[in-house]
Amino acid sequence: MIQKLHLENILFLDIETVPEEKNFKDLENVKQKLWDDKSKYQRKEDFTAEEFYDRAGIWAEFGKIACISVGFFTFKDEKRAFRITSYKGEELQLLQDFSQLLTTHFYKPQHVLCAHNGKEFDFPFLARRMIIHGLTLPSKLDLFGKKPWEVPHLDTLELWKFGDYKHYTSLKLLTNVLGIQTPKDDIDGSEVRDVFYEEGNIDRIVTYCEKDVIAIAQVILKFRQEKLLEDAEIISV
Repeated sequence: MIQKLHLENILFLDIETVPEEKNFKDLENVKQKLWDDKSKYQRKEDFTAEEFYDRAGIWAEFGKIACISVGFFTFKDEKRAFRITSYKGEELQLLQDFSQLLTTHFYKPQHVLCAHNGKEFDFPFLARRMIIHGLTLPSKLDLFGKKPWEVPHLDTLELWKFGDYKHYTSLKLLTNVLGIQTPKDDIDGSEVRDVFYEEGNIDRIVTYCEKDVIAIAQVILKFRQEKLLEDAEIISV
């Protein structure tokens, strides 16, 4: 049961992704053709491959990570805190920094990673981009040979499904129905590409990403029937 997990053993995370190039025309000809083939089913005849390219960030083969935000609980003298930090910049460097966190601080058997829809998106996307960059997978992302119950991943979407695998609920909707107050977002996921490439404002993306990490932690607290985080408990590091 979720109550048996020690909060300090959970690393909460969220990633924001964008197309690997600003414009479709910036891709090599071979990659353009591959994108045409890959996106054909989703776009059908409604869009050309070029018109659909602004959505390429959802595929690890055609996108890249712009930001990784993480948060974790600490307890000292019965005082609770939620510490949050973000990795941004060049994708290779942020992946290396995140990998170092996993290999030096969150590598023990009791440690788990937690995200919303993480099993379908965040965790595989991180692993695929690491492999593309030639990085060794940290143990928490290397699932080869692991049985389902050995996978160190916690997914708030999966928890909310209660076995109903056809059901999808966004984090925004889930926090709303659970009565979790969240700040009004400056941007949403559909705007990340434009903020990254057109505005060049990575800090807006980081803020958005960190809000999601806090929201995921709040959902876990709600499942555990524990007091939600207050602003004073959230510390940027």
